[in-house]
Amino acid sequence: MSFEIRKIVSYVEETFIEGGKASDTPVTMVGLAVVLKNPWLGRGFVEDLKPEIRANCSDLGALMVERLVGIIGGAEKIEAYGKAAVVGADGEIEHASAIIHTLRFGNHYREAVNAKSYLSFTNKRGGPGTSIQIPMMHKDDEGLRSHYITLEMHIEDSPRADEIVVVLGCADGGRLHPRIGNRYIDLEELAAEKAQ
Repeated sequence: MSFEIRKIVSYVEETFIEGGKASDTPVTMVGLAVVLKNPWLGRGFVEDLKPEIRANCSDLGALMVERLVGIIGGAEKIEAYGKAAVVGADGEIEHASAIIHTLRFGNHYREAVNAKSYLSFTNKRGGPGTSIQIPMMHKDDEGLRSHYITLEMHIEDSPRADEIVVVLGCADGGRLHPRIGNRYIDLEELAAEKAQ
């Protein structure tokens, strides 16, 4: 058994100027979305979602990672990464979660980019054209705030009520001109304040 894929959509965004200031190095963000038929729909409340997860999620993860890495120009270019899923109106949030929150799916991405961080995510319900947010963080360091970025995209006709949109996102850098420091600086400052 394999997921029934209706379409695959890619989105590329390059940012050259932020806050009125140009950057020497633009940041490229890529989103890759697969629109598939919800395999659990029309069967009532399905208690065990694992047969479809075991049968399909690894192949889907491998397909998506290969395409995403190809679009950005190689796994070595990816610094930030994330994932998202949107289930159509007739499905459950659990159906979207079942696909993206499994190691069978996510490990393909983590291994391809040699990541240490977990994949940040969103999962929600929406209709055709709904906003899809893909939150990202640095693949090796969850505390590096410069790479807390979100790619937003939409697909005009997706998801239909009986579909799920599964998305992977990546970026070849963090925000342009980051100036808020990182989590480690905050911890040092708070510790210093308490010591006074």
